[in-house]
Amino acid sequence: MPNYRRAFVPGGTWFFTVNLLQRYGNDLLVREIDLLRETVRRVRSRHPFRIDAWVVLPDHLHCVWTLPPGDSDFSLRWRLIKSGFSRALPKTERRSDIRKAAGERGIWQRHYWEHLIRDDADYWIMCM
Repeated sequence: MPNYRRAFVPGGTWFFTVNLLQRYGNDLLVREIDLLRETVRRVRSRHPFRIDAWVVLPDHLHCVWTLPPGDSDFSLRWRLIKSGFSRALPKTERRSDIRKAAGERGIWQRHYWEHLIRDDADYWIMCM
């Protein structure tokens, strides 16, 4: 099992890229944009964060978040967003035997890419 090293900085700002499992020819995120927005709203109401930037493309998204002071748990927020979005969709996607055995949907890639924003220059590079 890979050992993912993550920076947990309370009140930090991160750039994320989150992908659908089926990347090509999949427009699920733009087709279900209202569901995605509502899911993010629900998660933010229980676990606040500031959205500095967000771009939704058909098969993946990019965003920049800033967490509240004292809070570094972006992974909880992503887990809730991805699972809330998935649970609201009918189970029509193809799933591998491994995902079936794990009880997982076949909508999102398991992991996402995150980058801790370290200073103002880094912020502007990521937001441009």
